[in-house]
Amino acid sequence: MRIAHVSDSHLANPEGVATSIGTTVALLRATDHRVVLHCPGPLSRRRRQPGEVPSLPVPTRPYRLAPPRPPDAPADVVHVHTTGPLGVAGLRWAAEQGVPAVLTWHTDLVAYAAHYPEVPIGAAYAGLRLGLRWGVRDLWALARPGPARQARLAELGRCLLAHTSVLVTPSAKTAALMAPMAGRTPIVVLPTPVAAPGVDADDRRRLRARLGIAADAPVVLAVGRTTPEKNPDLLLAAFARVRRDLPAARLVLLGARRHRIAVRRAARRLGVADALHLLRPVPHDRVGAHYRAADVLAFASTTDTQGLTLCEAEAYGLPVAMVDAALAERPGAATTRPVAEPTAAAFGALLTRLLTEPELRKAVVRDGRAAVAAWSGPRYLAELTTLYATLWPVSAADATTADPPGPAPAGAAIPEARRGDAATRRARTSP
Repeated sequence: MRIAHVSDSHLANPEGVATSIGTTVALLRATDHRVVLHCPGPLSRRRRQPGEVPSLPVPTRPYRLAPPRPPDAPADVVHVHTTGPLGVAGLRWAAEQGVPAVLTWHTDLVAYAAHYPEVPIGAAYAGLRLGLRWGVRDLWALARPGPARQARLAELGRCLLAHTSVLVTPSAKTAALMAPMAGRTPIVVLPTPVAAPGVDADDRRRLRARLGIAADAPVVLAVGRTTPEKNPDLLLAAFARVRRDLPAARLVLLGARRHRIAVRRAARRLGVADALHLLRPVPHDRVGAHYRAADVLAFASTTDTQGLTLCEAEAYGLPVAMVDAALAERPGAATTRPVAEPTAAAFGALLTRLLTEPELRKAVVRDGRAAVAAWSGPRYLAELTTLYATLWPVSAADATTADPPGPAPAGAAIPEARRGDAATRRARTSP
């Protein structure tokens, strides 16, 4: 099968979307499928891989901006991962070619719109390119927080899904969020799996030594941005509660690129600045050392659609504490992660328990490892390729038709035959 993956996020970007796409593409390429990833690449043609589009870095952001170039090779299925210029071009190209389109909803754009001005700007671009007849008032509403912006983003969501054969979400939480916009588009829940960690190469001792952390000090780790949508203030306040019972505890924040001054200021206000290690992002293959060096993972975000770092920590035998009950159920298992109310007192108490109660810690680690083993790469790949196979016969039939359909107009809904049979590919809320 020929599969075109389309993403506005380049694989070198140290964030969840890029990690998820990289995992999916690698698993597919290990089989007999022909996979091309269309994503931002270097400006130099010599340095670009097949499918990469010339792009420019975005100031103050870890992104690269590429022009809306559609896939340039035949495909049986187009799998779109983002809704930027490349993603929208992929959806339009699939509609024009009569090729089924799969869309994975990696990011809660409604929640992120309050923190990232590029989200409303991108929404305006996507809406206009997909045929929404937005006027000045609509665009002005997108630029301002409030119910009017929410309504326009929901309208865009419905338009995107009208161009989609199947919507893939990485969690039941995200499926529920998108259900009001989906209409007749089936929703399939497919979390991204994580790979088993490699052999322990004494990472714990070496990393602690480099950071100046004692071998027996309790270490709380958080992996990801320290921007407001990740709730760093709650994390710092909860850690301050941990320090009341465990004065030697340390907090390692890995992935802090922006808002570093605000985080340090908050840490000083809470009296934990001396125990804070604020680290910049590292390549994904170096994150594992930080899991090994820690004793518990703290996950304060409530805006994530899956939280890959949760599964990664569990793969390394690290217990996790979180405040988002909607993501508590582990992929591939019926067990749930420890969850606290999103208050400093409750979250801090849960972190302290996981650091000081051996039996609780042992049970959480056991369940986490079992879930990671259950939702493996091969199982995910089997689910994904089965999904593609339900769409491929439709694409093949279109390709062999004597009089192939002409290009679909921008904004037009995908014909029902290309949507797939919702009765046979019904929405699912668990893997």
